[in-house]
Amino acid sequence: MWLSGLHIPESYLTALVQATCRKNGWPLDKSTLYTTVTQWARDEDVNEKAHQGCFVSGLYLEGADWDIENGHLIKQRPKQLITQLPVLKVIPIEAHRLKLQNTFRTPVYVTSQRRNAMGVGLVFEADLATSEHSSHWVLQGVCLILNTD
Repeated sequence: MWLSGLHIPESYLTALVQATCRKNGWPLDKSTLYTTVTQWARDEDVNEKAHQGCFVSGLYLEGADWDIENGHLIKQRPKQLITQLPVLKVIPIEAHRLKLQNTFRTPVYVTSQRRNAMGVGLVFEADLATSEHSSHWVLQGVCLILNTD
């Protein structure tokens, strides 16, 4: 799914959670999204079907870089402000089953200004693996953006 192409990307993610909750009989208010970064650099490289959730492409990482071999955040390269994130897998899950360690809950915004014309910008929070403490990435201003304009 090319999330950047949607006018209101939150609606797609909400529908994804609702459909999964209905299918599995989970309570909607106790469900959340879990994300994991795949090894695929582009959406054309994806060679499997997501049995639960979906694959999302077109996200850009600001304030950090992604180490595709080791699968975690690294410091950004000099003079490279924005890098494309590999394909992200978004999976709806029951909140009580989600146990995160060595991850940074990265905000995903609509634009690089971190808001749209209506003043709304936060779409969801993605879980990115890290070897650093999460405060390091907060101080770096790390976020994911859908549109780089």
